[in-house]
Amino acid sequence: MRDEETGSWWQQVTGEAIYGPLKGQKLRPFFHDELTFALWKQEKPQGRVLRPDEALARAGKYAPANWEERMKKVPVTTSATLDQALDPRALVIGVAISNASRAYPFDALLKQSPLVDELDGVPIVIVLGDDKKSVRAFESQIDGRKLELLQKPNVTPLRLVDAETASEWDFSGRAVSGPSAGKQLKQIPLLNDYWFDWKTYHPKTTLYQLGNR
Repeated sequence: MRDEETGSWWQQVTGEAIYGPLKGQKLRPFFHDELTFALWKQEKPQGRVLRPDEALARAGKYAPANWEERMKKVPVTTSATLDQALDPRALVIGVAISNASRAYPFDALLKQSPLVDELDGVPIVIVLGDDKKSVRAFESQIDGRKLELLQKPNVTPLRLVDAETASEWDFSGRAVSGPSAGKQLKQIPLLNDYWFDWKTYHPKTTLYQLGNR
């Protein structure tokens, strides 16, 4: 990204200026979700949608609808050595806590959700939404007590049940029934990314594998 005020170039993933007068400066991260529109609209029925600029659309300034398919054909280029543990463009859910980072293959999440793990001493749970596309991560503890969260089978919308109190939790991390009703799990930032890209900017990352908790 390039800012108009100074002409500095900013790295998209890290938010760090890598060239220009502001080189070395870093933008403050802003917490965000990456959800499908249907799921977002379900959670935020009064939410507003940013309308595309028609002039920019006519000028072809927006990415085309088939951008993902086109990118798959583009050669992977990185300053780092490609890690062959996964296909370079395999989708991963990247999570970083303090100085620790881990990549969770999206394919693993499709096979098993939620994924229960611990990173830098923090118990976490990664959950796939009902749409099988949206993902959220939470600290799986409440009031200092660790929770073992399992998905309730054959229930829509999604419900997680903790083994400790049998409380039910929704996809937003809020307890909707049981002794913990009304309590909220702390959401953890994550990044939907290509494996090669996550590895480039988190060279010491570990890779989650099913069955290796």
